[in-house]
Amino acid sequence: MPLHLIKLCVGADSIEDLAAWQAERLKQMKKAGEKKPRLFHRTFQTPKRRAELLDGGSLYWVIKGIVQVRQPLLDIAEGTRDDGTPCCLLVFKNELVPVRPVPRRAFQGWRYLSPDEAPEDLVGRSAGDVGAMPPRLRKELAELGLI
Repeated sequence: MPLHLIKLCVGADSIEDLAAWQAERLKQMKKAGEKKPRLFHRTFQTPKRRAELLDGGSLYWVIKGIVQVRQPLLDIAEGTRDDGTPCCLLVFKNELVPVRPVPRRAFQGWRYLSPDEAPEDLVGRSAGDVGAMPPRLRKELAELGLI
């Protein structure tokens, strides 16, 4: 079973907001001449359980206090920050998969998330495709514990 990561998505108000931000980021990289633009997040700490994470793991994004979406991991690589200091790059697939909204308190950095703790995907659910609901409605229903 793959291991996952969970992290706060600071600055995004919804899944759609995160998707727009990432699309803009890829557009900027292409404009800057990068031959293979890729989505990544810089982090100070490098996960020690790399092999488990890259065996089908995802990063679960907490948006506005609710786990709302996951993004499959492609790689964990060494990188540098803009000031030249070393960092870890969590490299993602350009795919956002809505998950069953689950409230989550704030925390710093990233955390491991075991497969049995990970919220299920909303895509393909037979119970009235919750993934197609407007983001605000999904959030309100999750806060009430209804989804």
